[in-house]
Amino acid sequence: MNNSIINGTHDSRFQNVKHAFASCFEDGLEHGAAVALTVGGNLVVDLWGGHADRAKTREWKRDTIANVWSCTKGIVAAAVAMAVEQGKLDYDKPIADVWPEFAANGKEQITLNHIMSHTSGLNGLNVPMTADDLYAWSPYVNALAAMKPNWQPGKDCAYHALTYGHLASEPLCRVTGQSIGQFVTESIAKPLGTEFFVGVPQTEDHRAAEMIDGAGASDWVQQVLNSPYPQSCMNPTPVATAPNTRQWRAAQIPGGNGHCDARALATIYGDIASKNSKLMNSQTRAEAVRPRFRGLDTSFNLPTAFGAGFRIEDEMYGKLASNLTFGHSGWGGSTAFGDPDAGIGFAFVTCNMLGFAEGDPRRRRLIDAVYDAL
Repeated sequence: MNNSIINGTHDSRFQNVKHAFASCFEDGLEHGAAVALTVGGNLVVDLWGGHADRAKTREWKRDTIANVWSCTKGIVAAAVAMAVEQGKLDYDKPIADVWPEFAANGKEQITLNHIMSHTSGLNGLNVPMTADDLYAWSPYVNALAAMKPNWQPGKDCAYHALTYGHLASEPLCRVTGQSIGQFVTESIAKPLGTEFFVGVPQTEDHRAAEMIDGAGASDWVQQVLNSPYPQSCMNPTPVATAPNTRQWRAAQIPGGNGHCDARALATIYGDIASKNSKLMNSQTRAEAVRPRFRGLDTSFNLPTAFGAGFRIEDEMYGKLASNLTFGHSGWGGSTAFGDPDAGIGFAFVTCNMLGFAEGDPRRRRLIDAVYDAL
């Protein structure tokens, strides 16, 4: 195994994680990526390798950040949980209590639980919406507030690919007086000494990896467009290479434009999974990961389970993960989770977006190597 292609540090007992990471490059699965692991709050794996652009003119560095797509949803879930702990939000109460305009068109009883479990009927808009409207926040949020649900709230689950972030974050913004990007920076990232951007400052733009639309990455968009509730990929349709524009990076799209390195995600999840979390107490975490939905996600025609925004009971965490494991994956491969029983926070961040019907082999190799070493 050619470990010389991998940079960074790791505890000796996690040598096979480095081997697994290197194999992803050697087998042509990877272009540029990073993997990190915390155990008991200590960073024990911090590895990176490859290139941060398609042309291979920029090496992936320790401070390279990537668009982690729906891994952002897990960070939003943490932000909402923190506001619930503070008594500013309530999972069970109607969103219209703090966002009065949202009550339009029969939505007065939709709660945060509906939003966080992708069962609200607001998986996407039925009116034209441009990328610029999405980036501007208000046009998109106002359209969501005005729309009629696409199905009876609570009846079905269909992945809220982009709307989840705005629907969960607008109530948070209203009760905290901060944008979601500000809240994540000030209340989540800074207390842990790390960085997670929902809206990348122009000064940090040079650190961002170029996202590569790899084999099969965009297949899921067509799959959703052919599903019973295609709105998740409409108005506007997600574009794999959108994060390579300054407009996308600058915007706050909490359903999918978070930027960070693997170290940040592993640190955040490791903290939440710990008994001495700086972000939330164990009761708050337990409530956030309590099942809200178990059943079929009609977007993908696959079984799924959601807590309050976190994916739970998911096969991506592997057979050795505890049933308390929680996290979220991102389009193309990026993945992060916390396992309270094992006391770990794990993250894999990549620019090479792949699509595999049976799961991403990179993720499988890395997670299996982690649990084999514990």
